Amino acid sequence: MKTIAIAGTFDTKGKEFLYAKGLVEELGLRALTIHAGVFEPAFPPDVSNEAVAAAAGKDIREIVKRKDRAMATEALANGMKKLIPQLYKEGKFDGIISFGGSGGTSLVTPAMRELPIGVPKVMVSTMASGNVSQYVGTSDIIMVPSIVDVAGLNKISKRIFRNAVLAVAGMVGGGEKLKPDTDESRPLIAASMFGVTTPCVDQAKACLEKAGYEVLVFHATGTGGKTMESLIDAGFFAGVLDLTTTEWCDEVVGGVLAAGPDRCGAAIRRRVPQVVSVGACDMVNFGPIDTVPKEFAGRNLYKHNPTVTLMRTTVAENAAIGERLAEKWNGAETPMTVFLPKKGVSMIDADGQPFDGPEERKTLFETLKQRITNKQVEIREMDNNINDADFAEAAAKRLIELIEANKG
Repeated sequence: MKTIAIAGTFDTKGKEFLYAKGLVEELGLRALTIHAGVFEPAFPPDVSNEAVAAAAGKDIREIVKRKDRAMATEALANGMKKLIPQLYKEGKFDGIISFGGSGGTSLVTPAMRELPIGVPKVMVSTMASGNVSQYVGTSDIIMVPSIVDVAGLNKISKRIFRNAVLAVAGMVGGGEKLKPDTDESRPLIAASMFGVTTPCVDQAKACLEKAGYEVLVFHATGTGGKTMESLIDAGFFAGVLDLTTTEWCDEVVGGVLAAGPDRCGAAIRRRVPQVVSVGACDMVNFGPIDTVPKEFAGRNLYKHNPTVTLMRTTVAENAAIGERLAEKWNGAETPMTVFLPKKGVSMIDADGQPFDGPEERKTLFETLKQRITNKQVEIREMDNNINDADFAEAAAKRLIELIEANKG
């Protein structure tokens, strides 16, 4: 029998969670109840808040004595982050659901994020109609707007709770009714892409697919880079084609699509074969043109569309970007290859295009060649634009070579 974990604050939302438990059992599934609140629960849970606090190295009695809501939330959230993945690994549940306001959502979603991609995760929340990135992160949590406050049972809340339980129950129990995916056996490749490097990645993707690989493309928009790094860390990929490292421009200069300082770190940590480049490192991203910070007045700006403005990176910025990339790639413990396209790093960094920058490219490339001192890192310069077919094909073929060598 499949089991659904029901997690949350059973002290303040006891009626709601008891209702959900009844629905789960009515559907012929088991319920594993996990109390993450501070005080005594409305009904006896399967996993107590004492166990949750202990997982974080805390004593629930001390938490109660402190009467500090922020401290209690942080401690219990940390306990949930450790306990929930452990229970899943032990086979105690197959999917998880929770209800809550901002506090309850902050308690349970960090633990949900620690579960593998594909494990059903449903969060009914008062926060679900706004920006949920802080709760979802790079995971596959399904956020369901509660419509009304999670504060008792009524016609509206019961309908929402029923639908949410049906959703997680369907994901948990319905998967066995579907035919197996015939593509499961193909090794996965992660590839990074931006609009201005699309021809390159499309051509490389075709080459890799012809060789029997499945390519997952991630849009280098900050969130896309973070998600790719997360899935590399989770062990999904046989190889990485990270040709579009533009998010480092936003990280260094202050654009809106930064992916954080860990970008380019996961493949090195996991020792995954990779081929990388400097795709779209000619640009920093902002929103509509009137949102570009005043400090960048007079810079080379390109209106990509009404909501996206691109700013050409300078010689000095390219040196800084090159230093950060070299620092990352110098950490490689297994062979990897850096491809450098001498005729441009994007569609608009090309002869006659708005961001054509021979000096900027030269600075970026020379910085990389000077700063990369790791013998595991090979550098190949090609007399192409990044979107030329020869460049894309060479990068794809080199990645196949590295993957094959890694098998031995």
